[in-house]
Amino acid sequence: MLNAPATQLPVRYSMSNQFASRLVWWRRRRALSQLALALRAGISQRHLSFLELARAAPSRDMVLRLAAALDVPLRQQNALLLAAGFAPEWRESDLAAPALAQLNLALDHMLAQHEPYPAFVVDRHWNLLRANQGAARLVAFLLGPLPPGTAVNLADALLAPDVLRPFLVNWTEVARYFLRSVEADAASDGSDTLLERLLDYPDTRATLKAPPDAADAPVVPMHFRKGDVSVRLFTTIATLGTPRDITAQELRIECCYPMDEASAAVMRGWL
Repeated sequence: MLNAPATQLPVRYSMSNQFASRLVWWRRRRALSQLALALRAGISQRHLSFLELARAAPSRDMVLRLAAALDVPLRQQNALLLAAGFAPEWRESDLAAPALAQLNLALDHMLAQHEPYPAFVVDRHWNLLRANQGAARLVAFLLGPLPPGTAVNLADALLAPDVLRPFLVNWTEVARYFLRSVEADAASDGSDTLLERLLDYPDTRATLKAPPDAADAPVVPMHFRKGDVSVRLFTTIATLGTPRDITAQELRIECCYPMDEASAAVMRGWL
């Protein structure tokens, strides 16, 4: 020990503290006691206490075990590993990477099969990655055709005052449900950045406090109206079931369905 470099212990201590603070943060985020988390992870409460106090350094396996017990997303699992002094476990591929070729084929198939109704592929921040022709026709009807290569964020498009909002008859109700889903995502992945940005738009904070409308349908529709044309849609959101890549885990496929036959006829008429 006398011959050990003077920087070794402080560096390790610093890493243990970084991991410890992140571990405590995630446990509290999940509203778990030390005992509850210890039982989930299959370790003693004493060991967990030592890890949270930085009195013990975790092994790589222990970091991953605790991350799984806390249901931490893959991106944040990598952050925990780095905080503990280990290399990341999960890769983040470009969507166009050869490793995701079969996934891309599946996405293309789902989008094509959903015609003539709109379908989108987005990332965790609601940046538009891909859309079918039904989506392009809906956007063209409401806003006009977008220039090729235009970057689109569906969350901003929904909540900004000058994009989709003027055409959404029930904007307040739709915005409230959407913001609740963003709140749930923030609780899951530990990031409030998107939520705070969206809440800066006019009237969005007030929508969260507005009482819900009387239920006249099993789901909340998006009721678009432009001129004399009215379209009512409801949406489903799908994710990949067993992701082992950060990009794959964060993908969402949103499909829109007509709420009534009149809306279906309008969209079929756009073909």
